[in-house]
Amino acid sequence: MRHGKKVNHLSRKKGHRRSLLSNMACSLIEHKSISTTLAKAKALRVYVEPLLTKSKTDSTHSRRTVFSYLQNKDVVSELFRDVAPKIATRNGGYTRIIRTGYRLGDNAEMCMIELVDFNEVYTKEETKKTTRRSRRGGKKSVDSASTEAPVAEATEETPVAEAVTEEAPAAEAATEEVPAAEAATEEVPAVEAATEEAPAAETKEEAPEEKKDDENPKKEDK
Repeated sequence: MRHGKKVNHLSRKKGHRRSLLSNMACSLIEHKSISTTLAKAKALRVYVEPLLTKSKTDSTHSRRTVFSYLQNKDVVSELFRDVAPKIATRNGGYTRIIRTGYRLGDNAEMCMIELVDFNEVYTKEETKKTTRRSRRGGKKSVDSASTEAPVAEATEETPVAEAVTEEAPAAEAATEEVPAAEAATEEVPAVEAATEEAPAAETKEEAPEEKKDDENPKKEDK
């Protein structure tokens, strides 16, 4: 009979039980959440929470005390570096046990034990509750915000209208540039016609010189 015995021996000797809880505590600090049986989770909570309280005071003595239980330098450094700042404002109750059902085979009751401050789902719900409490006496502020919102929208829409008016002259300028481009294309044939008339003028000027050459031989015959 276990009358008056508060320690669950977990069907293990003292050395085996100590190593089991030490390894589970290291896994919990490293991964922030582990899945195990309900009996082991309750024993782990009693084992690891005093170590979390000890990590709040970052001193050589505290580190050596925690290391004597965990026997892992990396986990001890992570505990004092990452976990301790998160739980600094919490007075106990660092872990949470969530039951997940029964294990197939031996029908052992399973659960998930996690660090409370590293669960993002529950922390988001807590922040929502605080915001709801702050809105109870702030109906006037909500009404004022609703009245000021249309004014802000109207002021933001005015630059859009100005942008439309600025884009309209740009479109008109583009339409005015199109006939200018067509006129430039029409001037090109006129330039080509001028170049074609130039050889005709040269032939007219060369014709009198040939007549003079024809008259000179007649005079020599005389």
